[in-house]
Amino acid sequence: MGDSTRPLRVDTTFPVNELFTRKMEEVRDYPDDVRMETVMVSSQPRLMGQENCMPVIPSISVSATHQFKKAELYGDCVANGYIYHRLGSHSTEAAAHVINNLEGGEGATLFSSGMSAITTTFLAILKSGDHVIVPDPVYAGVFTFFKHMAGRYGIESTFVPACEIEEYRKAIKPNTKLFFGETPTNPTIGVLDLDAFAALTKSVPNAISMVDSTFASPYNVQTLRHGIDIVVHSTTKYLGGHHDHMGGVMCSSDPKLFFYISEFQKQLGTIQGAFDAFLLMRGIKTLAVRMEKHATNAMKVATFLEGHPKVAKVYYPGLKSHPYHEVAKKQMKTFGGMVTFIMHNKKSAEKLVDSLKIILLAVSLGGIESLVEHPASMTHGPYLMTDEERKKGGIDEGLIRFSVGIEDGDDLVNDLKQALEKV
Repeated sequence: MGDSTRPLRVDTTFPVNELFTRKMEEVRDYPDDVRMETVMVSSQPRLMGQENCMPVIPSISVSATHQFKKAELYGDCVANGYIYHRLGSHSTEAAAHVINNLEGGEGATLFSSGMSAITTTFLAILKSGDHVIVPDPVYAGVFTFFKHMAGRYGIESTFVPACEIEEYRKAIKPNTKLFFGETPTNPTIGVLDLDAFAALTKSVPNAISMVDSTFASPYNVQTLRHGIDIVVHSTTKYLGGHHDHMGGVMCSSDPKLFFYISEFQKQLGTIQGAFDAFLLMRGIKTLAVRMEKHATNAMKVATFLEGHPKVAKVYYPGLKSHPYHEVAKKQMKTFGGMVTFIMHNKKSAEKLVDSLKIILLAVSLGGIESLVEHPASMTHGPYLMTDEERKKGGIDEGLIRFSVGIEDGDDLVNDLKQALEKV
């Protein structure tokens, strides 16, 4: 399943500037048994000039550039401070530091969007001749990248049924460099066995495992602790949590891999803005309490939908009927806030989403407001995927993706009830 003569994991002539290999230092001396909820609220990195006094909430660093007292100090500021926002700022590094703490990584870096985190990482670690194994279904942006763009760079890709480890194994080639996964999957809410996924990747010399864990969030799954090399999140979703922030994050358990990707990011210029980093930091502080409410509401909604005669099928990891229920029990703290259900036909699905009064019809997910969308018409619609491609990925024409918010759970059920009566 691999060639021992293949090059090292990071095989490129692109240099890594050792000046940028600094690690963020946590200001608090946490006990070994500190819980995640405490870290989310209180974690901060030590920043220059704040040894004796520091703000409770890190300030927004809006300056694009920094001045120097002397030219000879430039190198020291590159290594230990900030010189230009594209290369990093205390706003972006403060939020990245907290996420790195939650994931248990060697480093994290923020991006301008979830897709910029994903594509920058792809372009950093892949080269012409490499092969990638991609789940199907997958987020539509990733599907589009591998269907239309990756081939232009000589990158080969194979789509396999999402979460099926044996299908990944069958797709391995001598040039397989990257195993990419999602958990839960978008939009069908499959759950990837991370331990098995990591073990399979490690059986292939120099291969890298990368997982998009946006639907779970670091509260529900600490992806890197399962042996995964790279985790990405769209911070626009649960980490930000309020539908007012755009961003992404890449975090790695491998220090060399992290430093290389973060340096590559600096040259592409895909860093997150300071205000978005501030909003992200604010969102993370309430992640734990939000995720518990999302999950409580989602279980209530999923149970109601599963018992309704006008609903053909419900996919929620907390239901015993879910095909990956046992995997979810093993690796998730809660079962999350995403529910997918299938109406008997496309017309019924469209009528339902059009009839809701409290739940909003909109793309995106993970915010405090409940959102539904019809993938066959919207996120995975005809402008991105053919009917055959949706069918192959298990995206039924009657499928509805529901990002369950933190409103009163009974109100959400009642809104679904009145909409179902109109179908």
